[in-house]
Amino acid sequence: MSQTFASLKVPDYRRYIGAQLGANMGLWMQRVAQDWLVLQITGSSGVAIGFVTALQFLPFLLVAPWAGVLADRVSRQVVLVSTQSALIALSVAMALLVVTGSITETWIYIFALLSGVAAAVDNPARQAILGDVVGQENLVNGVALNSVAFNMSRILGPALAGVLIALWGTSEVFVITALLFGLSLVLLATMKSITHPRDHAASQGDRKPTLGQGLRFVGRDGAMLFCMLAVFIVASFNLNFQLTTALMSTVEFGGDAAAFGILTTILSVGSLLGSLLAARRKSVRIRLVVASAVMLGLMSALTGTMPTRLTYALALPLCGLFAMTFTTSVQSYVQVRTPAHMRGRVMGIYTVVFFAGTPVGAPLIGWASDHLGPRIGLIGGGALSVAGILILVMWLMRRMQRPANQT
Repeated sequence: MSQTFASLKVPDYRRYIGAQLGANMGLWMQRVAQDWLVLQITGSSGVAIGFVTALQFLPFLLVAPWAGVLADRVSRQVVLVSTQSALIALSVAMALLVVTGSITETWIYIFALLSGVAAAVDNPARQAILGDVVGQENLVNGVALNSVAFNMSRILGPALAGVLIALWGTSEVFVITALLFGLSLVLLATMKSITHPRDHAASQGDRKPTLGQGLRFVGRDGAMLFCMLAVFIVASFNLNFQLTTALMSTVEFGGDAAAFGILTTILSVGSLLGSLLAARRKSVRIRLVVASAVMLGLMSALTGTMPTRLTYALALPLCGLFAMTFTTSVQSYVQVRTPAHMRGRVMGIYTVVFFAGTPVGAPLIGWASDHLGPRIGLIGGGALSVAGILILVMWLMRRMQRPANQT
């Protein structure tokens, strides 16, 4: 088996990837069915769609840090089995509400919030077990293949949900998502290589993990802090492709929903290719994190200057490729640099930083696009991202030189 798929030689990693595909497919299909219900009940209210999306992602900002602490205190396997059980129950409840005609806008909001909480609790624990499953030597490959599974789910999940809603209806989609979460639960429950966090913590004298310890660990390590700040900058200004692609497709090029869907798929194909290329690497250095962030910003700005829909479509895969190169490299670097007993808390912090960028940058990019044209979202966002990364690089270089100057 080639280096690209090296982690798949590990039986537990095959279970892990199967669980990832099941859970991610379920979440994407769930979101499509949920949004379709909102459109039907509210008469295509954009405000309602925005609100339900906010409810689903808000827990990643509020819950993820404490979920990281939980992942360093109790069995991560138990956490994951519990979150999948919760998602199964929520999907079954939604299916019953739809079938009985009892579904209302309020129930959808409650469902979105609770499923968001379950996903936010799940994420740090799921990321933290990777080191146990594949070992340090294959961790970079494991992270990259995890991204492959995510991108495959992102492409297939919404498409499958749309077809099933057209053929059968939303209640059947929720039943299928429950089955997918059930598959994920079984695979996670049968994994044998996941160690208890206390086994690592005891050897480090970390008997009562706290969030403060995780924050201090990140703050003391210049490269780690650089990565977290870089993720925030890039997520704020450069990872708003759903927004910028929608505006470029409809406003700039006069396309319809079908054209937007095609451009989104093209972007996802580039992301999938970026994940596969990342899987070939055996290690990640900070220079790759910097280079991929800068290239993503430059490519986004260049894509914003494309004169026609065809040239724009041809440039989009490179945006997806560089975006995935950045996200896989920075996550691999953070995971490898973090001790096993601290990984839950650090990945909890990483999750917050990543998701916090969107509510900061997306409204700014949207406002600029409304007033200055859709292209400014890509050109300005790319430029701001590159400028922010270069400022961070200068800060990191000065910080790394400081001890040498003092000796």
